[in-house]
Amino acid sequence: MISDTLEITRLLTRKTDLGDTRVEVSRESPLADGEALLKLSRFSVTTNNITYAAFGESMGYWNFFPTGQADWGHMPVWGFADVLASRTPSIETGERFFGYFPIASHLRVQPIRITPRGFTDGATHRQSLPGVYNQYPRCSSDPAYSRKLEDFQALYRPLFITSYTLVDFLRDNDWFGAKRAVISSASSKTAYGAAFCLKDSGLGLTGLTSARNSAFVERLGCYQSTVEYKALEGIVSDVPTIYLDFSGDEALRARIHRHFASALVHNCFAGSTQNPHFLRQLDLPGPTPKFFFAAQQLDKYTAAGQMKTFLNRFDEAQKAFFQRVNKEASPWIVVVEREGFVAASDVIANLSSGLSNPEEGNIIYLT
Repeated sequence: MISDTLEITRLLTRKTDLGDTRVEVSRESPLADGEALLKLSRFSVTTNNITYAAFGESMGYWNFFPTGQADWGHMPVWGFADVLASRTPSIETGERFFGYFPIASHLRVQPIRITPRGFTDGATHRQSLPGVYNQYPRCSSDPAYSRKLEDFQALYRPLFITSYTLVDFLRDNDWFGAKRAVISSASSKTAYGAAFCLKDSGLGLTGLTSARNSAFVERLGCYQSTVEYKALEGIVSDVPTIYLDFSGDEALRARIHRHFASALVHNCFAGSTQNPHFLRQLDLPGPTPKFFFAAQQLDKYTAAGQMKTFLNRFDEAQKAFFQRVNKEASPWIVVVEREGFVAASDVIANLSSGLSNPEEGNIIYLT
């Protein structure tokens, strides 16, 4: 029972050093009418979360869960939470929701637009931010939900929506006339999610990766060819090519533009863990790199009243992707579960230092 005050434990991230975290306990006022308290149960920590933090200032990711401290932010994660207490009609204690959370023991929300499928957080500070991050589906009525696949949903669903909408955007533009896609950070979940979605596109798919991850990328079977970064200049350069940039590495971007030159028809920048700068002007030959933001592609369907149709397509694609990721005979990853804020801190430190293992999916659970 929630009484006088709420005690909330948070893991804060230093904005200028993403591997530097600290635990803080705060006490807040009791729930007001129209609020609910969600207790975070389990969440994933991937390079995607490091990307959120790397672009926390330029893209506003620090603004979803303000800390009130200029130098410290809340790194957002995706996961599951249960309603611990509610003063909102139609939000019941014990219900389970999926969504966007701070790394914290609890999140207080102000549910609005409540439907059988879920709710939107109506907190004032979130209303100017992309709405896709403010939605919390009920697990009990979410067609994508499966209790036994919770870990895969936490790991892949927020990434696969980027993969899927990116490919949807490219298809809308007739692949920009390309015959091939070159994909950097090919071992990353968002990258090979995009490759999975591109399998019937007719494009040749080349995965760029490090020597350390080359064998993993080849085992995925998503790419027609796997090329180590050092061998980039050995790729045939006269085929119309899209570059899907999941690394953000500026030196690599420059090499791509110089090598493919006029054959490079589009450079799609989809995120970065290697460079916190937001697409600086580098005076490169060929097309100007363009940032892809999944929320903008989703807004197109919302504005056209076609979101339900889009989500039905997405759910089918996601189901097929989850089945492949979790294929018993040859799973793409092994889920590694760790408990508590110290474990989350350790995972973040490793990821921010580039020490991720593509064959592991990190899940943090809180008791």
